[in-house]
Amino acid sequence: MYQEYDYFRALQVTKSKKHLEINPDHPIVETLRQKAEADKNDKAVKDLVVLLFETALLSSDFSLEDPQTHSSRIYRMIKLGLGTDEDEVTAEEPSTAVPDEIPLLR
Repeated sequence: MYQEYDYFRALQVTKSKKHLEINPDHPIVETLRQKAEADKNDKAVKDLVVLLFETALLSSDFSLEDPQTHSSRIYRMIKLGLGTDEDEVTAEEPSTAVPDEIPLLR
């Protein structure tokens, strides 16, 4: 009896949809909201929002559709944090555009 229950429960979990829960009171989310309201075209804020989303995916054992874009986004944030020129592109680093929309959950 319990084995059947465990089997059906495991089957149900594997078929479940992905859900993203956002705590609007979290300091990170609150700060991102304030910065987005101050400048809706801020590429750094867009990068941070997508990084937060992708980090949530990775933390939940999901995979990213394009890990190279994720890596490029992290490098841009590191450069921003270090105060280096964001538009300066080296020969080793490919240029990637910041997406206008957050990727869909799959």
